[in-house]
Amino acid sequence: MDFMNGSRVRGARLASISLLAAGALASGLTAAETIFTINGTDVDSAVVDIYFESRLGEQGGAATPEQREALMSELRDIYILSTQDSAKALAENPRVAAQIELQTFGILAQAVAGEFFANSTASEEEILAEYNNQVELAPPLQFKARHILVASQGEAVAIIAQLNEGADFEELAKEKSTGPSGPNGGDLGWFSPNQMVEPFSNAVQALEDGQYSSTPTQTQFGWHIILREDSRESEAPTLDSVRENIIQVVQQSKFTDYLDALREKATQ
Repeated sequence: MDFMNGSRVRGARLASISLLAAGALASGLTAAETIFTINGTDVDSAVVDIYFESRLGEQGGAATPEQREALMSELRDIYILSTQDSAKALAENPRVAAQIELQTFGILAQAVAGEFFANSTASEEEILAEYNNQVELAPPLQFKARHILVASQGEAVAIIAQLNEGADFEELAKEKSTGPSGPNGGDLGWFSPNQMVEPFSNAVQALEDGQYSSTPTQTQFGWHIILREDSRESEAPTLDSVRENIIQVVQQSKFTDYLDALREKATQ
């Protein structure tokens, strides 16, 4: 059961901010020391650390001596180029200036969002309320199905004709299906409707257990003939098993409200 699907990304329009927010803040404030100087510009340890993280991710602090040497050389070149006299003139170029401004404000936005998430907490009452909401929204049934995927409607209709004449669905799937489940007789296992693209899930729900498609279903993958083998009631996961996801949903909802309030107060 894909318990969190569809509701986990509440406030999805904010993803470009919130997905980066976790890494936007430094873990602590420490005095930075100058590592090198280029053309009168000091480059301190904080800049070096950020550059290493940007190139190596979380492994930045554990760079090998060879990686450190290569990255330090790259960083020196950045400062050599950016401290040329021509750089001052280029900074006044409208396009370059716009890129600098956008990057600056983007980093600041990430930092503000990161600070919000770092200080945001979800109470037990909020977690339980969101969990119960997820349970109510979850599809009531799961399905076990097989399918045969082909490229054209004509092929699909011909296969249905073979099934009507008594051909075995599993064997036809092995022989004709172009999907990755073909070698396994088209077996898709158990799934919730919201785990599949809508035309497919709608077709599965319209069938009875043991029934196959009388007409093919088209999706972006091709044409499907579907056999619904079985169905069962969905079982909600325990709260403990999805607690971290629930907390993220609650925090994202709070961030959405926070940003909406800021929008209301924003001035021209």
